[in-house]
Amino acid sequence: MRNEQRTLADPLETLGLDPTQTALYTAVLRLHRATRSELAEVMNGPVDTLAGQLDDLVRLGVVDEQSGEYLARHPAAALGRLVADRLDLLAEESRRIDSALGSIRTLIRDYDMGRDYRSGPFPVELVGGADVLYESVMGMAVQAPPLTLLVAIPDGRTMTDFARKFADPWIDAQERGLMVIRAVVPVDALTLPGVRDAMTRVIATGGSMRTLDRVPSWFMTAGAEAAGLPARWGGNLPEVAYNFYLLRTPIVVGMLSSLFEELWSRAVPLPWGRRGDAMAQVVRLAAQGLSDEAIARHLGVSVRTVRTRFAEAMTELGAQSRFQAGVEAARRGWLDQ
Repeated sequence: MRNEQRTLADPLETLGLDPTQTALYTAVLRLHRATRSELAEVMNGPVDTLAGQLDDLVRLGVVDEQSGEYLARHPAAALGRLVADRLDLLAEESRRIDSALGSIRTLIRDYDMGRDYRSGPFPVELVGGADVLYESVMGMAVQAPPLTLLVAIPDGRTMTDFARKFADPWIDAQERGLMVIRAVVPVDALTLPGVRDAMTRVIATGGSMRTLDRVPSWFMTAGAEAAGLPARWGGNLPEVAYNFYLLRTPIVVGMLSSLFEELWSRAVPLPWGRRGDAMAQVVRLAAQGLSDEAIARHLGVSVRTVRTRFAEAMTELGAQSRFQAGVEAARRGWLDQ
């Protein structure tokens, strides 16, 4: 097989100079200051032909013209300007490509909708039983890891069942890289026995959880192909014996994913983790009657840091006063040791 030698492109050609212009620019650099006649002699070419090429170099900003003489500008400044111009063009091209990718995503959604429409009724399977639910998710995670699992949970009973019976295999699967859990749960569930520990472990192994005052209904999405809906929208799973509909169609998954992201954007992060613990700490100590100065001494930080953390806590809790923050923190389980 014959090897063909690749010809490397002239680096200055990338900046907009053709080979003839590059040779002329090099001649100007070496002479530093020259007339057209002197450059024509060096280039061994007619003056008239050289005139247009010199005008191009002046236009590009790499050569200056003064009283009939051409002066070389410092290459760092001259070529730096060309590099900056080319980077601007590349940035604009990148923006156009990003826009095109956005259009492609829209076209893909249109394609999926058309495919689903032509495929007839959505495939729907009625599933019953908590064991079947949790095992189904595990099965999907094993088949297509890592499975992104989005879950909205409206009640404490489901969270309690999860903590007592089903958290361990899901957390283990997440730790092994089979799935990633994101969940929105009701704030009242945080104070239920075992729930905080289970949620802490979910977060510690790579998951994410947030709370809302009220979650509208149970639902889930498992990856891009499967979704779960309750037998009655607005309800929770235990009250219908964990009966739910399993749908395998991208358009429904997309709709529920969008709903989940809307709930997620309105939900409040848990007060656990480095930043959350710091906020909860100052609220907890303030609830015990300590002043800002006493809290600062207790934690070994400045009074300003204490007040900053309290302000962050009030923002997270949606509180307008420290008293209201204390009440809301107690309701959300922030004050529990």
